[in-house]
Amino acid sequence: MSVFEHSEFDEHEHVAFHQDKASGLKAIIAVHNSNLGNALGGCRMWPYLSDEEAVRDVLRLSKGMTYKAAMAGLKQGGGKAVIFGNPRTEKTPEKMRAMGKFIDSLSGQYISAEDSGLTVDDLKLMGQQTDFVSGIQAKYHINSEPADGNPAPSTAYGVYVGLKATVKYAMKSDLKDVKVAIQGLGHVGMRLAKHLHSQGAKLYVTDIHSENIEKAVSEFSAIAVAPNNIYDLDVDVFAPCAMGAILTEENVDRLKVKVIAGAANNQLAKESVGQLLAGKGIAYAPDYVINAGGIIDIYHQSIASSDRELREHIEKISNTLLEIYHRAQSQGIATNIIANEIAEERFGK
Repeated sequence: MSVFEHSEFDEHEHVAFHQDKASGLKAIIAVHNSNLGNALGGCRMWPYLSDEEAVRDVLRLSKGMTYKAAMAGLKQGGGKAVIFGNPRTEKTPEKMRAMGKFIDSLSGQYISAEDSGLTVDDLKLMGQQTDFVSGIQAKYHINSEPADGNPAPSTAYGVYVGLKATVKYAMKSDLKDVKVAIQGLGHVGMRLAKHLHSQGAKLYVTDIHSENIEKAVSEFSAIAVAPNNIYDLDVDVFAPCAMGAILTEENVDRLKVKVIAGAANNQLAKESVGQLLAGKGIAYAPDYVINAGGIIDIYHQSIASSDRELREHIEKISNTLLEIYHRAQSQGIATNIIANEIAEERFGK
């Protein structure tokens, strides 16, 4: 099947495939839309089971970055990169440098940041081959800590403030004793758990890595849950913080929650699932709105800013979500559709 005919293509401007035999690198870069500026988005490394799975992921993620930047009020476009392979066992410096050369070949059309499976050190290796990487010379941090370029603290803080605002809107409650199921305890999910625990939330957690679950149980008094059982819990909030497309018709039918608010990209398997959530009375925080803290962080590193200004910009996520909820309620339309309409007005689809 041609990439142009792919169900997720959605008028992408550029999709590039690359293989470097010397290092073993296989990667794809997708640029969705650059109406607001050069495309910026994270580079992800994941053990994709097929080329089709990787193509679908990079197309959905790059499109999401366009909408995310627009909703966060940033003058930049949306793009994404994916690297084939297990980041725990197959990542090498040679692959990272080869990825830097691949990024450089697009002459700034795509600017890379950190995403799942990669670290700031990996970006620095890429940066030996290209100037088109972001987040390796950080100056600001939301907690006024030494800035190391990792956007995860900002992403997690944005999800936290968005989740808190959504719970207040949907449940008329603060976070004390609210039951939250977190799916995925990576760089963002674990930090989100810490924020929620500090506010008295009761946590139920799952992850593909047992050591992450053990840490959450030990440090946050979380209750461990088997991966497939996370959808069946009688809790208040479901926070997807792992891979996307997990909100299918089947999984939504299993959910008993009042709120869905998490860090994962592309949570809805199909846009129509948003209406199913609305029909069940579940307040869904559109993923590219609530998880925009990381891209806001990267943006602030490139301008004259401050720790305070970065934090205040991220906190505006809650106001954006409330605007979406009120418009969705008044028009009887799912929150994801309302968010899409606002974003498309901004980037001029």
